Amino acid sequence: MIGNAFRVRPGYWFRPKRFGFGAVPVTWQGWLVTLAFAGLAAILANFATHRGPAWLVLLVPLTIAFLWLVVVKTDGDWQFRWGGDD
Repeated sequence: MIGNAFRVRPGYWFRPKRFGFGAVPVTWQGWLVTLAFAGLAAILANFATHRGPAWLVLLVPLTIAFLWLVVVKTDGDWQFRWGGDD
């Protein structure tokens, strides 16, 4: 069971979370995209202290694009899960 928990079909980078809502990265591409998003978000947050609220104009589209990519590259549907063997 543990081995299957980290497998996805070819072309997918994320799998649905076992508990709760959302997805988790399971391939190197998923981890790379997630880390790149976190890095860019941190850089934009750093600008918040220097430039005022204009950084949100960049952060909101970045977040929407990241979430869209996660949904498209998730091997399964997004729904609230209570665990189990699915």
